[in-house]
Amino acid sequence: MSIYVGNLSYSVTAEDITEAFAEYGTVKNVSLPLDRETQRVRGFAFVEMGSEAEEETAIAELDGAEWLGRELKVSKARPRPQKSRSSDRRSYN
Repeated sequence: MSIYVGNLSYSVTAEDITEAFAEYGTVKNVSLPLDRETQRVRGFAFVEMGSEAEEETAIAELDGAEWLGRELKVSKARPRPQKSRSSDRRSYN
């Protein structure tokens, strides 16, 4: 499982997120997507923790909490929808 963290400040770093979530358990990975064009943080991240129990605790404690001047949106990450392949869109009439 992974945790979605939204409404982040554009100045946040992976280290900042690790530090905040470490209070609730072992942080295994932090993914902080960047905008392709500007290379700026996109305002959300994904966090993987050591156990599902740690993730549940972090979600319960941090969802709605104010951090770096913003109200966090923290929830279980949803699976990424599969993109259709361009060949699937072709019409062979």
